[in-house]
Amino acid sequence: MTKVCIYGAGAIGGLMAAALSEAGADVSLVARGPHLAAIQDKGMILRKDGQETTYKIKASDNPADLGQQDYVIVTLKAHSVPAIVDQFTPLLGPETAIVPAVNGLPWWYFYKADTGTVLDDNPLETVDPGAAQWKAFGPQRAIGCVVYPAADVPEPGVIEHKYGNRFSLGEPDGSQSERLERLSNLFIKGGLKAPRKGRLRDELWIKLWGNCSFNPVSALTGASLDQIGANAACTDVVRRMMLECKAVGEAVGARFAVDVERRIEGGTEIIGHKPSTRQDVEKGRPMELDALTSTVLELARKLDIPTPTLDAVAALVRMQGSVLGLYQHNEALESLIFKR
Repeated sequence: MTKVCIYGAGAIGGLMAAALSEAGADVSLVARGPHLAAIQDKGMILRKDGQETTYKIKASDNPADLGQQDYVIVTLKAHSVPAIVDQFTPLLGPETAIVPAVNGLPWWYFYKADTGTVLDDNPLETVDPGAAQWKAFGPQRAIGCVVYPAADVPEPGVIEHKYGNRFSLGEPDGSQSERLERLSNLFIKGGLKAPRKGRLRDELWIKLWGNCSFNPVSALTGASLDQIGANAACTDVVRRMMLECKAVGEAVGARFAVDVERRIEGGTEIIGHKPSTRQDVEKGRPMELDALTSTVLELARKLDIPTPTLDAVAALVRMQGSVLGLYQHNEALESLIFKR
């Protein structure tokens, strides 16, 4: 039986855990606090399609309780992982794959990327300070994942599915490996869509296109996506941010299968939805900024690509996070991404 540990049993982690349990995998969760206590006491409850299902899944706040795994799926926010890499050690055997199911550009992005730039086979400082994950895990363990579903944790121990069921997967080198196929098949057997992509990085950029623009604009204004789309001035800001992001992505080999206007339409047609970064503000949670904005600026600085609109909005949203106590200011990072 395939052993899968989900490190971070929040909304997306819980949704994955339910699907993998349905597929017959040996699933375990690393969680904490009231959420962990509820799962240990009554099981994890998934509300989906008007139905409620309880899953009895082994859960702990101590990875040593769970043992070595075939796959470790990381569903924590990207900025929280580098400081705790040592906690993953009990989960890792010689062949354990690590699947970062995170927003933004992942720490392994330039492993076997073959972009022809100075970035190849080097870590991203903005999401992996000091190459903590690159060194502790090793990029050869990584399987890429692009997360599309939306879910929430309305109360401890309960996962509420909102929409979407696709998790695109891919090897950093674009190959169709046995470990990739096995994980994809488990997701599919559990009722999810899990296409295996030879060019997963293209999908990472399409999603990041929205994250780096809509997220900070919503965080600053409090507007939902449709409200942003209904305001011509705000839409113009988003458009300029996307065009700058596209220039950076194309410089490292990304292909954008849709144009800017279609991407904006696809985002703003979602009525009443506020991106995760605005939800962080409203709920007083640490803001996920570096994976969504700073990564693009890091690449832009290293490749000498101008990004004036991204620079301005990123500076404002980082100040917002600092003032609210939801983002930790880092002088070294500031000098890296705002260097001229």
